[in-house]
Amino acid sequence: MDSWINLDALWKIMVVGLLTGAGLPALFALGLRTLNPPARAGGAGGAAVDRPTAGPVGYAVAGLCFAAVLAAIGWGISVIVNHS
Repeated sequence: MDSWINLDALWKIMVVGLLTGAGLPALFALGLRTLNPPARAGGAGGAAVDRPTAGPVGYAVAGLCFAAVLAAIGWGISVIVNHS
């Protein structure tokens, strides 16, 4: 059965597929979440509470997340272009 299915290649494809298929969207979502932190509860009688801003740490984390996603996209494009 090993001659019919290459298990070494199969696990590599699964790992890369999971990282790019689930990891990159999750990283992008984390970047968006740091730009829009949740509002704090505690207004009297359900009064509207101003939403907090991200702050410098939130912007830095979001920038790192977006940079990693863009780097992965650029790497994928370069692999496709150089191997064709």
